[in-house]
Amino acid sequence: MKRIVSLIAVGLLALPSLALADDAPLSEFAYILNTFSFLVGGMLVFWMAAGFAMLESGLVRSKNVATICLKNISLFGIAGILFYLMGYNLMYAGVDGGFIGSFGIWGADDAAALAGDYSAGYAAGSDWFFQMVFCGAACSVVSGCVAERIKLWSFLAFCVFLTGIIYPIQGSWVWGGGWLSEMGFSDYAGSTLVHSVGGWAALTGAIILGARKGKYGKGGKINPIPGSNIPLATLGTFILWIGWLGFNGASALSLGSAGAAIEQSNVYINTMLAPCGGMIAAMIMVQVLYKKVDVTMALNGALAGLVSITAGPAAPSPGAAILIGAVGGVLVVLAVPFFDKLKIDDVVGALSVHLVCGIWGTLVVPVTNDETSFMTQLIGVAAIGAFVVVTSTIVWLIVKFTIGLRVSEEEEYKGCDVTEIGMEAYPYFQGRNIS
Repeated sequence: MKRIVSLIAVGLLALPSLALADDAPLSEFAYILNTFSFLVGGMLVFWMAAGFAMLESGLVRSKNVATICLKNISLFGIAGILFYLMGYNLMYAGVDGGFIGSFGIWGADDAAALAGDYSAGYAAGSDWFFQMVFCGAACSVVSGCVAERIKLWSFLAFCVFLTGIIYPIQGSWVWGGGWLSEMGFSDYAGSTLVHSVGGWAALTGAIILGARKGKYGKGGKINPIPGSNIPLATLGTFILWIGWLGFNGASALSLGSAGAAIEQSNVYINTMLAPCGGMIAAMIMVQVLYKKVDVTMALNGALAGLVSITAGPAAPSPGAAILIGAVGGVLVVLAVPFFDKLKIDDVVGALSVHLVCGIWGTLVVPVTNDETSFMTQLIGVAAIGAFVVVTSTIVWLIVKFTIGLRVSEEEEYKGCDVTEIGMEAYPYFQGRNIS
């Protein structure tokens, strides 16, 4: 084993001398590192799917846990297939400063790299993989918000349109080289393109779907509906936090140079510190307002910090990242009761975390990045928000008036686990569900 380690070390030390003798090995090595960054970052983003599933499972009632698990894994199946069949090309093929790419099945073209030309920068498949898991993450935002009262197949039907059409088209405006990119709009890893897109889609769905039975009483009374498992929700938050490091880190899009490695390091640091600021700020805010610390608010405060820094994690100093995250944590504490006053029932706080903080994180980018402007950022947020609201509303209404959107009142009372999928997450605790 020591001999093998020694040989590897010698090989790595030889890389600089190889680069001096011939540029080709360095170019190939950079290509490999960039590809590696996409693949590992993509795996971490996919790991976030487990985080969403555990967070939402902990925050819904026990009679709906199996259903929320099924939704979170099946939506990724839909995202993968739709992004392959049409999503990737809609987002990246032939946008050329416009509003949409082209329809067509994605296919890798690595012929140049196989012939020794590494100018593409990374393997085509690594890019597809990384972009696909982002698409799935946007869809995951929706599932928790509309939980406990939406039909399984109705939700999945919406996921088809979100992952296959809505997400890729708006994504083409920025990451595909579309019109917002030409204006100078900046969204490093997707505070708007991923998180607020999922938030806008969830908002329209929650409004059209309506609140859970018993959530809002007469005279504006708000009845809290506790989740089933706080430890599970906490585990989900930790998983999301870990996965977010790849979400933002690999969005540097390269690792093949010292500058790229330094940039990724800065992104990792800021992605670590912003949720620290968000969580502590949310805890202090809740203590001041309600005299007790709410665990779920602390969890959402951390997630708020993560969403807030995602639009611009490379430029801020560590101190600035903490402050950006802290503002996100305060916004979450204020936004949750705001949506409740509007009687918009958001089971897991997705609107407060992903929509509100996605907007905040995008608008604050010019403070630390002088390559864009507040007006450009505002135009991008408004344009993408309007597009997603209109298209999502159309899709939700089509689903509602065709196959139906909401389970019956009796099915909602019994729980979606029994009535929708015929399986309980906790069968040995039958009869102890909170109605």
